[in-house]
Amino acid sequence: MAGRIRDADIQLVRERVDIADIIGERVTLRNAGGGNLKGLCPFHDERSPSFNVTPARGVYHCFGCGAGGDAITFLTELDGLTFVEAVERLAARAGLKLTYEDVDGRVRRGPSAQPGLKQRLLEAHTAAAEYYTEQLLTPGAQTARQFLTGRGFDRDAAATFGCGYAPDSWDALSKHLRAKGFTADELTNAGLSKPSRTGNLIDRFRRRLVWPIRDSSGSTIGFGARKLFDDDQGPKYLNTPETPLYKKSQVLYGIDLARREIAKTGRVVIVEGYTDVMACHLAGIPVAVATCGTAFGPEHIRILRRFLFDSDDANGRIVFTFDGDEAGQRAALKAFDNEQRFVSQTYIAVTPDGQDPCELRQNRGDEAVRDLIERHTPLVRFALDRAIAGHDLDTAEGRLHATRAIAPLLARVKDRGLVDEYLGDYAGRLGKDKAELRRAVAGAAAGQAPEAVPVQRRAREADSTQLRAQREVLKLALQHPQIAGPYFDEVDATPYTDPNYRAVREAVASAGGAAKAEAGPNWIAAVVAACGEIAAQATVNELAVEELRIDHDPEPVYVRTLLARIQRPVVESEVADLKRRLQRVNPSTDKDEYMSLFGKLMGLEQHVRSLRDQAANAIE
Repeated sequence: MAGRIRDADIQLVRERVDIADIIGERVTLRNAGGGNLKGLCPFHDERSPSFNVTPARGVYHCFGCGAGGDAITFLTELDGLTFVEAVERLAARAGLKLTYEDVDGRVRRGPSAQPGLKQRLLEAHTAAAEYYTEQLLTPGAQTARQFLTGRGFDRDAAATFGCGYAPDSWDALSKHLRAKGFTADELTNAGLSKPSRTGNLIDRFRRRLVWPIRDSSGSTIGFGARKLFDDDQGPKYLNTPETPLYKKSQVLYGIDLARREIAKTGRVVIVEGYTDVMACHLAGIPVAVATCGTAFGPEHIRILRRFLFDSDDANGRIVFTFDGDEAGQRAALKAFDNEQRFVSQTYIAVTPDGQDPCELRQNRGDEAVRDLIERHTPLVRFALDRAIAGHDLDTAEGRLHATRAIAPLLARVKDRGLVDEYLGDYAGRLGKDKAELRRAVAGAAAGQAPEAVPVQRRAREADSTQLRAQREVLKLALQHPQIAGPYFDEVDATPYTDPNYRAVREAVASAGGAAKAEAGPNWIAAVVAACGEIAAQATVNELAVEELRIDHDPEPVYVRTLLARIQRPVVESEVADLKRRLQRVNPSTDKDEYMSLFGKLMGLEQHVRSLRDQAANAIE
C-alpha cells in the first residue's frame, strides 16, 4: 500500500504550481488590481465576478459563496479528486517526482503504488486515444479516412482533433489496455470496455470513426464514435456512457481548443456536431463548441459563462447555429428557453438549405461558414417571429392570439433598453399602438413566476472601525508575515472580538507565528490546517486574497498603528474594571491595596494614552 506524500514535497508542489494556470483552465481570469485576478465562480452561479485569485500567495476565494483554498483544494473541490490525486496531478504538471513515506518510516520515490480511480481512468483514456489515432493509419481504417477526406478534413486536421479509428475487432482495445496493466474494472468504469453476454470483456466501440472528447485542460475523458458501415446496427453516433470522468450534461466538444479564444474575444459559437466544430475551427472560427449526445442545457451554460466572463459589465456574444428545418427551429426555441441564464446577448445563425457548417464548408468554402456566423440575428427576434408565424394577422382573433404569444417573450428580454425597440417593431406588425402592446407585456410580466434570486454576496462584517482594524491586521499577518510578524505575534487573541478572527489569530500562533513565516501558499496552507473550524478556514482564504486598505506597500508603522487600535478597547475595559475595584476599597483601612491598585490604574491609563496616540493614523 502506498505511504503518505512527504510534507516537504507537498509544500514544493504548492510553490512550483502557478494557481492562475490551474484555475485559468476552468475560469477566465482578468486583472483586478493589487496582484489579484477575478472571474466568475465555478462553484456557484453569479452575474458579477466575486471569485478572486492571488497568484503570489497561491490562493483563491469567492466572496459570493465562500469557497477558497489553494491549487490542491481547487482540484479536490471541482474535479472530485482525493488530496493525493490532486497533489500527484499537480506534481506531474510541474515535473516533480514525489517522495512517499511508508508506515514503517521507509522512504521511496516515484509514483503512488495505488493512484486514485480518476487518475487511472484518465491514464486509460490517454492510452486509448493514442491507440485509436494509430489505428487510423492502418489499412483497415480506409473507410474512416475516406469519411474525413470526403468532408474536407486532411491528415493534419485529423491530427489536430485527435481523430482515430476503432478497429474491426471485438476486444482489440481491451487486450491492448490490459497488456498495459489496466484492470477489467478500470476499463469498465472508464466506459472503454463492457462485459459481453458470455462475461468476456469487449470494446465499447468497433468499426467506427472516433473523436476524443477532452475537458478544458486537454485531458481525454471520453469518446464519440460515428458508424461507417450500413450493416452497423447501432446508432449513428455512440458516445461514452456516464462515468466518474464523463458527464454529458457538463461536456462540450472542442472546449480545450476554443477556451482561450472564447476568453479573448468574448464570443462563442455553439454547433451541433463534431464535424461542425472541426469545420468552424478550420474556417477561422476558433470559438466553436458542441454538446456531446445531449441537448444544450444549464450545465453547459455554467461552463461557458465562466470562459466568456459573462457578467453585467461584459459584452459577450453567444451564437447558436441550427438547421433551417422544423427540427432545427424547435431546437432554437429550446435554446431560447435557457437564454435568460446568460448575461450576454444571444443570437442565432440559421444554415441555408438545411446544410450544417460542415456541409456548407464542403460546398461553398471557408468564407461561407464565416458569413453564416456573421449574419446572425438576435435569438429573441427569432423566437418572436416564430410566435407570430403561427397566427393569421389578417383577422382580429389572429392578432389577439399573436399578441398573447409574444407578450411573455418580450417580458423576458434581458436588456430592457431593447424592449422599446421591439415594442415599436411588433406593434406595427400586429396593428396595435405601442402603448397597448406595452400593457400586454406588463401584464405578462406581472403573471410570471418570480425568477430565482441569484446567490447573494455573503454578509460582510458590521461597519465597525474595530472590526475593520482586526481584519486588516490579520490580512497583514497572512499576506506580509515578515513585516507584520515581529509586532503581530506580541499581541494575543484577546483583542479579536469576532470568533472567526480570534480563531485565525490562534491558528497563526499554532502554525508557528507570523515572524518566522515566509509569505506564500505554504504559509496560508499552514494557517488553514491549524484552524479547527471550517468557517475559520474560509476566513483565512478570504483574508489571503482581499486587498489591504492602503494603496502602497505596508510598513511596520502601519502594523503597530492597527495593533494599537485593536488593543485600546481591551485596555480601556481593564481601566474601567480597576476604577470599579478602587471604589470598593477603603483608602484609610486598606491603604496598601488601594495604593497598589491606584499604581496599576496610573500605568494602564498611560498605556491607553500611548495606544491612542499610536492609533491616531489607523484606518477609519
